[in-house]
Amino acid sequence: MNIIIVGTQWGDEGKGKIIDILSSQVDYIVRYQGGNNAGHTVVVPASPAGGGSKEYIFHLIPSGILHPGKTCCIGNGVVIDPAVLLQEINGLKKAGIRPGGNFKISCLAHVIMPYHGKLDQLREAKRANKIGTTGRGIGPCYADKINRCGIRMGDLLNPKIFKEKLLDNLKEKNEIFKKVYDYQAFSFNKIYKDYLGFGRELAEYICDTQKLLSKAIANKKDILFEGAQGTFLDIDFGTYPFVTSSSATSAGACTGTGIPPVKMDKVIGVTKAYTTRVGEGPFPTEFAGEFQKIMRSRGKEFGATTGRPRRCGWFDSLLVKEAVSINGISELALTKLDILDELKAIEVCVAYKYKGKLFKEFVPDPEVLKGARPVYRQIPGWQSPTAHISQYKRLPAKARSYISLLEALSGADISMISVGSSRAETIFV
Repeated sequence: MNIIIVGTQWGDEGKGKIIDILSSQVDYIVRYQGGNNAGHTVVVPASPAGGGSKEYIFHLIPSGILHPGKTCCIGNGVVIDPAVLLQEINGLKKAGIRPGGNFKISCLAHVIMPYHGKLDQLREAKRANKIGTTGRGIGPCYADKINRCGIRMGDLLNPKIFKEKLLDNLKEKNEIFKKVYDYQAFSFNKIYKDYLGFGRELAEYICDTQKLLSKAIANKKDILFEGAQGTFLDIDFGTYPFVTSSSATSAGACTGTGIPPVKMDKVIGVTKAYTTRVGEGPFPTEFAGEFQKIMRSRGKEFGATTGRPRRCGWFDSLLVKEAVSINGISELALTKLDILDELKAIEVCVAYKYKGKLFKEFVPDPEVLKGARPVYRQIPGWQSPTAHISQYKRLPAKARSYISLLEALSGADISMISVGSSRAETIFV
């Protein structure tokens, strides 16, 4: 079976844990979009015998690499900072995990160059309305891809081609840095030397992953396609312009790997029991005042990649229902239910009100989203710990009522419930 995992909100839904759990059931795990502006956090037992836990944070490598015997791929839809990737590989080696023949990188994936990161930062500094970019060069790299001047991983293995492409890019980019941003030029020699070195270090992993995956499907292997970010950071369907630069929806799994839609069997959406987002942009259900700090602290809502504090708010059913529709989601994995354990009452957004008009469906109009007042349905909290509960029927009745309400409002069944950060703290419905 070929399964796509996608976030239904603004990212940070807890996809890393869900991907880690499902990775044990498949043969291949493939990352299909985004760059090292995203992070998946996975908490696993420190040893097979138990006793403590170990946390891994992945930025590029699929978290399935923690499972022996699985093949992990970075697809063509991902943009790669080779220095960050090598740092991640070396970190795994130090932890006793040695990526080898079970780790592959698409030769067609585009490379984040030093000038991409600097351009990202300088452009953001000049903006009157900040986007909230991480400044890691993701957007400029994707822009070069669309402008047909990008450098791909396979190019790092061909000194002649790489030299030609890099010279062309620096000829243009250095003019922009000088005349638009009054910033010094980038040195060809240093970049050329450094990135050929990256190519040599990564050569054993680089291949045609599309052919690899197509053969795996022909041989009846099971594949898990993992996305970064979430539906509403998608370049087309997100809250534009406060979005990422790639296709974060389920459709991105096809363009980001070369596997056709007819080969996909299921889409699982991951949704948090409340809502968070990082960076700028509209957020109708955002908490106000001290409660924002309380919930951020309880949920440990800080970015896995940047450490930035996440903005927190109530569950927005319009948002998730729209994500179910866009992605073709057949079932949901609900995360961080335990963070709501202590609340006396819980709000769920069921509509938006703007200038006297009631909206019962998500509205892509940025003006409406910015000024909308959420209409809430309040339900009583369960005020009882849910962590360590392993069976659905053992959840507090009010917690089950909350889950049923989210199912009814989103239009998809909830098949997994996370009540803690570890693998064991998961309920299968």
